[in-house]
Amino acid sequence: MSIVRSIIVVILMLGVLATLHELGHFWVAKLLKIKVFEVSIFVGPKLLKWKHKDVDFSLRMIPIGAYVRFSEVDQDGYVVDSKDPDLLVNQPRIKRLLVSLAGPAMNLVLGILIFLIMFWVTGFTSTDIGPTVEGTQAGVVASEFTPGDSIKAINGVRVYAAYDLYYELDSADPSKEMTITLKSKETGKNYDITLTPVIRSRPMMLITVESKETDNEYKGWKVYSVEKEQNNGNPILKAGDYVTHVNGKSVADEDFEEYLFGITDEKINVTYVRDGETHEDELVPKYVDYVSSRGVRLVAYRIDSVPHFFYALSYAAKMPASIGNITIRGIKDIIAGKVKAYNLVSGPIGITTMVNDVVADEEDSVTDKVYMLIMLSAVISIALAFSNLLPIPGLDGIQIIFIVVEMIIGRKLSEKAEGRLTIVGFVMIILLLIFAFVSDILRIIFGY
Repeated sequence: MSIVRSIIVVILMLGVLATLHELGHFWVAKLLKIKVFEVSIFVGPKLLKWKHKDVDFSLRMIPIGAYVRFSEVDQDGYVVDSKDPDLLVNQPRIKRLLVSLAGPAMNLVLGILIFLIMFWVTGFTSTDIGPTVEGTQAGVVASEFTPGDSIKAINGVRVYAAYDLYYELDSADPSKEMTITLKSKETGKNYDITLTPVIRSRPMMLITVESKETDNEYKGWKVYSVEKEQNNGNPILKAGDYVTHVNGKSVADEDFEEYLFGITDEKINVTYVRDGETHEDELVPKYVDYVSSRGVRLVAYRIDSVPHFFYALSYAAKMPASIGNITIRGIKDIIAGKVKAYNLVSGPIGITTMVNDVVADEEDSVTDKVYMLIMLSAVISIALAFSNLLPIPGLDGIQIIFIVVEMIIGRKLSEKAEGRLTIVGFVMIILLLIFAFVSDILRIIFGY
């Protein structure tokens, strides 16, 4: 049933975003005193209809889209040719351009507004660097930066929001040095620091645990599975055991992970409970190399003052740039062979899958699910703003291209030229839809 709920959520989400997009066109048109004949909220059979200031409004049954009609049509549905100066088609180019841009602008503003509301409710992680950098970083000392300085670039790539930093941290080679450009809070000047990762070894017991929660009767980790290579090929632990101590150190202690990673002994003593009985055995761990974290700590803020509100507003306004930046970097990674092409584009199936992952997650509370869905809607709204600027038939981008070309050449494009551009755009949208559909299927099949 979760997939059904997810499909309903996606349809409603996209329907609302599409409606607000069309209302953007409508509101700017009315502001410019351009005649509007009809505004349809959703599509399909009419559920409600009303008339206001000579505009026909309707609420329709299927919430998968919306539209605004700027031309008069006859009984057969054909556009009536008219020289009426109030019609959109007869308006100056600048007005037509503003109306075309209004839809994407509405999605952009909506995405920023949603992010701002979310930041207001939960706070936000800034690009300001925290008071400490983890001591695992060679070549980085506290004197090299001042807490509160903000990250402007990483490895020469502009950072607009924390997400840009996370993307680079996830995609960069963890064993290589990383250069971070910071802007000084005091002087306003930029300077660079270099983070050099430290390679260490840590012991692995080669087990998978169901959860690291220790609120069970044994105060231990319940073992889900054990690899055959454990203890040099002679496994000691079994699925269903509860690991309670290592070298006498309780796994329930807050600092246990830090303690475990600091072990360098050839053998460790593991205490575990099996069938209600406590056992203790020596186990030979497998040591694996790992790269220390980059040591970058970002400052999180809550909107509890006027300066923090304006800081959150400026941060939310940067989110479209961050999303666009990550998209461009993703395309570059595809070209470089670092990322599979079908991991960058999502169609309706991919969006439904993402929503279903949120809806079906039993560990998250209802509040967490609502939060994630609202944040996802903000990202989708901004993505719709960008995608609607593509020169594809049915999208605003094709009209914007026509109008801009008209403004450059000083005359209207011929029907032949418009037809050719429309055909090119139509081929583009078909290829894009096919690619998005195939990408969604491949992600589902291969789990990428």
